[in-house]
Amino acid sequence: MELIIKQLSSELNLNAEKVKETIKLIDEGNTIPFIARYRKEVTGGMSDEILRSFDERLKYLRNLESRKEEVIRLIAEQDKLTPDLEKKILDAKVLRKIEDLYRPFKQKKQTRATKAKEKGLEPLAQLMMAQEATSGTPEEAAKAFVNEENEVTTVDEALAGARDIIAELVSDNPEFREWIREQVKAHGLIVSQKTKNAEESVFEQYYDYSEAVKSIPDHRILAINRGEKEKILRVKVTMPDEAIIDRLTKSIITNTQSIFVSELETAIEDAYKRLISSSIEREIRSMLTERAEEEAIKVFGKNTKPLLLIPPVHDAKVLAVDPSYRTGCKLAVLDGTGKLLEYATIYPNKPQNKVEQSRRVLIDLIKKHDVDIIPIGNGTASRETEQFVAESLKEIDKTVYYTIVSEAGASVYSASKLATEEYPDIDVSIRGAISIGRRLQDPLAELVKIDPKHIGVGQYQHDLNQKKLNDTLTGVVEDCVNSVGVDLNTATPSLLQYVAGVSSAIAKNIVNYRDEHGKYAERKQLLKVARLGNKAYEQCAGFLRISGANNPLDNTSVHPESYETATRLLEKLGYSLDDVSGGNLGDISQRIIDIVPEQVDKASLGISGKGFEALAALKKPKKTDKSQNAKRYDKALKKLSDELGVGLPTLKDIIDEIKKPGRDPREEMPKPIFRSDVLSFEDLAEGMILTGTVRNVVDFGAFVDIGVKNDGLVHISELSDKYVKHPMNVVAVGDTVQVRIIGVDKDRGKVSLSMKGL
Repeated sequence: MELIIKQLSSELNLNAEKVKETIKLIDEGNTIPFIARYRKEVTGGMSDEILRSFDERLKYLRNLESRKEEVIRLIAEQDKLTPDLEKKILDAKVLRKIEDLYRPFKQKKQTRATKAKEKGLEPLAQLMMAQEATSGTPEEAAKAFVNEENEVTTVDEALAGARDIIAELVSDNPEFREWIREQVKAHGLIVSQKTKNAEESVFEQYYDYSEAVKSIPDHRILAINRGEKEKILRVKVTMPDEAIIDRLTKSIITNTQSIFVSELETAIEDAYKRLISSSIEREIRSMLTERAEEEAIKVFGKNTKPLLLIPPVHDAKVLAVDPSYRTGCKLAVLDGTGKLLEYATIYPNKPQNKVEQSRRVLIDLIKKHDVDIIPIGNGTASRETEQFVAESLKEIDKTVYYTIVSEAGASVYSASKLATEEYPDIDVSIRGAISIGRRLQDPLAELVKIDPKHIGVGQYQHDLNQKKLNDTLTGVVEDCVNSVGVDLNTATPSLLQYVAGVSSAIAKNIVNYRDEHGKYAERKQLLKVARLGNKAYEQCAGFLRISGANNPLDNTSVHPESYETATRLLEKLGYSLDDVSGGNLGDISQRIIDIVPEQVDKASLGISGKGFEALAALKKPKKTDKSQNAKRYDKALKKLSDELGVGLPTLKDIIDEIKKPGRDPREEMPKPIFRSDVLSFEDLAEGMILTGTVRNVVDFGAFVDIGVKNDGLVHISELSDKYVKHPMNVVAVGDTVQVRIIGVDKDRGKVSLSMKGL
C-alpha cells in the first residue's frame, strides 16, 4: 500500500497523507460525488473528474500489485525465482512488463519447442547457445541426439528441433521484446488497403494508406479499425524487420567462430518472423486501439457533460415536434411542468404534402394552449419541418419561437420499458415527441432516461469497450445530477438512481414513500424509506433538495452534518434561518469582512504615537480598495473557520449555499438558441457570419448547428487564431458560437466553417 500511495502522490502531485486519507474514504464505501463535495479538506479539493481518475488509477495499481504477487508465487512454485528476477517483477510499473517477465515461465500448450524438448533436444540447443565449439560441424554435434526411440531419426530433425527451442527462448526474452516493441513504436507504419469486395464507402481515403505508428491520430485508428471490422479494409503493421533481425543477431551471437553461427542465425530469423513479429503487431494494434478508445471515451464523457447541463426552460408551454416524411410529424403539447396536454400527427412533408391542413392543426394547437416555444427534433425531415413551422408562425399574432433539439436516443427511450410505464396508453411514436419537448424543459431529467451512449455526442461509440464507456458515462451523469441537485418531491426514479448512494431499488422506494405519505417536508424523512440506511443517507442527503422545507437548509447543498455549523455561522453574522428562506441576507460578504477591523495606515494620517488610535477611528479611508477587501475577507473566513471548527472549503461552500438557496448551477451554462425564421441551404454563401450551437466535438473539430439541414464543420485548424491541441480546449457541446462560412459544397450538402478572427 505504501508503494501505491507514493506513486499516486507522485503522479498527481498530492500530499502523501491526503492520498492515504482519500484511499481510506474510497475503501469505506463513500461515493465519488460525496467525497468531491463534502470531503474537500481530506482530498485537497479534488474535483469529481480527478477523483474518478484517482479511483481508476488506484484500481489499476492494486491490480498490478496483485498480479506481481501471483507471478512471483507461480515462478517460485517452479523453483526458478531468483532475487534479480523478483526485483525486476516488483519494480515493474505496467502489467505488460510483468507479463514479459513471466512469459518464459508460463505453462504453454504444445509448441514446436516443447515437442523438441520432449524428444531430448534441449541439451543440443544449450550447446548451440553456448557457442563454444569452433571445430567440426553442426551435423557432427547433432549425431549424438539422433534417437529413434525419441522419434529423432535424422541429424536434420535434431538440428531443426534445437533451433525451435532457441527460437522460443529468443521470443520469450523480455528485454528483446521490450526493445522490439519500442522500435516498432518509433519506426513502424500502420498500413491499410482495400479488400477485393470494397466499393465506394466512407473509408475511401484508407484504400491505400499508411501512417507512422508514433503519430497516427486516435480518430484515424478507430476509423481504420471499423473499416477492417466491416471487411472493407485489410490492415497491418509494417516493421523495420531487417534492422530488428540484425540487432537480435548481434546481441545473441557473441562468437563468430562458433560452428553454430549459421544455425543460430536461422533460429533468430525464425523467432522473429514466426513468433515475435505477429505477437508484437497484435500488441501494437491493441495498444493503439486502447489509447484511441480511452481518448474517444474521454471525449464522449466531456461532450456529454455540457449536454446534460444545458439550462432548463422553466414554466414554458411547448409544442414538441418529432419530424418525419412518410409517417408524419408527431406533435405533443406539454404544460410548464412537462404534463402531456394533447397530441396529434400532421403530414406537411413529402410524400403526402398536406401543408395547409397541417398548418391549421399546428396553429390551432398553438392558440388553444398558448404555446411559447416549439422544439423540433433534429432527425429525418428536420429542416423541411423547420421551414414549415417558421412559415406557419408568421400567421400567429403573438411571438412564438422555435429551436432545434437533439433527438438522439428518443426512439430508444420511446420503445423502452420506462416509457411504457410512463405512458402505457400512448403510441410509441408520440412518446418520442414528448421526450423532445421535455428535453427542452429539463434536459437533465429527460436525458437520464436514455442510455448515455445513445445521446449522440461521441465518435465510434459502438466500437469502443462497452464496459469502460458505460462506466465513464455513468460517472458523468452521476456528477451532473449531483452537481445540480434533485428535487425530492418531483424527481422520478430514473433521475434519483443517479444520486450518490441511491440504487435503482432505493430510488423506487423514495418515490413510493412520497406517493404513500405525501411530499417530503424534511430530509430526515429519508431515513424512513425502505433500504435507505444511515450510510446511504450520509451519501445522498446533501444532493436532495426540498423546496419550501421546514428547514431552509434542506433546499441547499449544505449537508445535514453541517447544519449546526451553518446555524452558528448565521448567528455570528446576525442572521437567522428565516433570513435564508426569505432571501434576506443582504450583503453577507460585507458582514463577513466586518468581522476583521479595517487597518488604517499611520503614515496616511501623518501622525504617530498616542494620538494615532484616537484619530484612526475618525479618519478612515473613504474607499477600501478591492485587494484590501479581499485580504480582509480571507482573514475573516480563517477566523470564522477556527471559531466554528470547520475547514475553509466547507465553510466557503456553506456561505455560497445560504446566499442562494435552491440555486441551479445550470443557469451559468449557454442557453439554447431560439429562432423565429429559417435559413435555407441555398441562402448560404462564403463570408457569411452566423450564430450557431455546438452539437458535437470530435478529435478533428466541432460540428455546429447553423440552422440548415446539416451541421457545419469547424475543422480544428479553423477553431482559433492560436494553435489548438484539441478542439475541447476551445469549445464544448451546447456552446453558442459565431462562425464564418468558408466553404459550401451544395452537391454533398456540406458546409465548412471558421471561428478565426471572430
